[in-house]
Amino acid sequence: MNLCNLYSRFAKAAAHFCGRPSVFVFAVGVIVVWVATGPLFHFSDTWQLVINTGTTIITFLMVFLIQNTQNRDTQAIQLKLDELIRSTKGAHNALLDLEELEIGTLDKFRTKYEALARKAREELEAGKLDTDTPEAE
Repeated sequence: MNLCNLYSRFAKAAAHFCGRPSVFVFAVGVIVVWVATGPLFHFSDTWQLVINTGTTIITFLMVFLIQNTQNRDTQAIQLKLDELIRSTKGAHNALLDLEELEIGTLDKFRTKYEALARKAREELEAGKLDTDTPEAE
């Protein structure tokens, strides 16, 4: 098993574990204990440093885990959308894999679809249906 697969499995398991309500309750408990010990430690710099260091380290590591999970989820959604486009009769296969295109190309597609939407809204306001296929005209 390579390092990428190992990390991916770890990130998925860690994100699943950390997303549980019990883990959130545990984190709140840690904060409550930290606040409650403030008077005991006279709200010292060391007392503040403990929570600041701990939360910074956890936040730093969680950013990578969350990004990995988000990347995987986004990729799965994009593949599902690509499959819907591919399997829909009359759909434009050029729209497959749009997320990989340069911003200029995406802007051209956006302009085209904004014009189609504008025309459909105008026709809807005129009492016509907006459920046709524009290319069929």
